[in-house]
Amino acid sequence: MRASLITILFFALATMANAQFSSYYYQRKTLFELMPNDKNEIIFLGNSITNGCEWTEVFDDLKIKNRGISGDVTAGVIHRLSEVYESSPEKVFLLIGINDLFLGKTPDYVYKNILTIVRVIKDNSPKTEVFVQSLLPVNDFDGRHVKRERINHDVLWVNEQLKTNAAVDQYIYLDIHNKLVDENGNLKKDYSNDGVHLMGKGYLTWAELLKPYLD
Repeated sequence: MRASLITILFFALATMANAQFSSYYYQRKTLFELMPNDKNEIIFLGNSITNGCEWTEVFDDLKIKNRGISGDVTAGVIHRLSEVYESSPEKVFLLIGINDLFLGKTPDYVYKNILTIVRVIKDNSPKTEVFVQSLLPVNDFDGRHVKRERINHDVLWVNEQLKTNAAVDQYIYLDIHNKLVDENGNLKKDYSNDGVHLMGKGYLTWAELLKPYLD
């Protein structure tokens, strides 16, 4: 299959991005690369929010591979995508972008990088179903009210773009945001003990939303 322009740009960006990530990022990335590819893999791809769950146990499914890396950003996912698509996975569940917003990246930057991730996977593994999950909000557990307001505003903007453009860009949009927020649009405090990451109850609520797409 002839490489598309987006795939060519992906490889260029991946090369440029080399060596800019954390030690933990490379510990996980190199481990993933050495793991054998299985038939019909289901990949959970993202940052610490994905990394923090035992997805195989939650769904009792050995086909599920956790490809979350704590601290990861959209550029980090782009940099390690070849390991994701080389197995021609059955499904990919993507959740990424909150760390970019914490680092001051614009919501448009996050949205465009998510589209790049989707397009690279589809270019290299056309039969893979890609599920793009809505970004989750944060709460002010740590007292950073101003940052929380800005982050949650940007999260809503990214989610709206992802929802609106799902059909055009050939992915399935999954709204996990609205089931994990309180009446003010913040991450429910009984789902998180630090304002960003999920506790067990939060993960099980999330898992219930995904079950219909894993059956």
